[in-house]
Amino acid sequence: MTFPVIYLASSSPRRREIFSRVGILFQTVPRIPFDERKFARGKPDEYAIKIAEEKVRKAILPDDADGIVIAFDTIVFIDGEILGKPKDEDEAKLFLRKLSGRWHTVYTGIAVRKVGEDEIFSDVEATDVLFSELTDDEIDIYVSSGEPMDKAGAYGIQELGAMLVEKVNGCFYNVVGLPLFRLTDVLSRIMIDRSEILSSSLRNGGV
Repeated sequence: MTFPVIYLASSSPRRREIFSRVGILFQTVPRIPFDERKFARGKPDEYAIKIAEEKVRKAILPDDADGIVIAFDTIVFIDGEILGKPKDEDEAKLFLRKLSGRWHTVYTGIAVRKVGEDEIFSDVEATDVLFSELTDDEIDIYVSSGEPMDKAGAYGIQELGAMLVEKVNGCFYNVVGLPLFRLTDVLSRIMIDRSEILSSSLRNGGV
């Protein structure tokens, strides 16, 4: 069986890196912009799924596309509030002060659709993360690095932000933004089982 072409409707360099590292071939595709605020009400897990599903719907595919479209949405949730990407350094510092010394939950919504079909298969992964107590100096230095500015919750656990995180309960890759196990579970619903993914990854040079 020929493994289907994957169209990744994401601009995230972290997701592209994870796919490349494990040997999953993909093509990145742009999306038609949409207003995420219309999905803002409701539970955080449902929100992440709805945004991921909308990203799949808005993917701009090549005319000769044949395969599957995948999209993700990652959010940080604390005190009943969804923390997305900070709009500026002041908001990044505000987010980090909220997270300091406390647990929060990272949700990543996953959505998959076969090209030419309307049905979308989706799921969500949740991971609890405990931040260490942060000083104002630590927050200022971290924000000055620029790392928080394109990340939900204003931190990246796979980079400098790893020094701010005390404990993780659940899928580490979910906090990065691409929960691989949950993705394979969703793909199994469209008859792509984990053994096929593993075999394809090994053929493509995955670790």
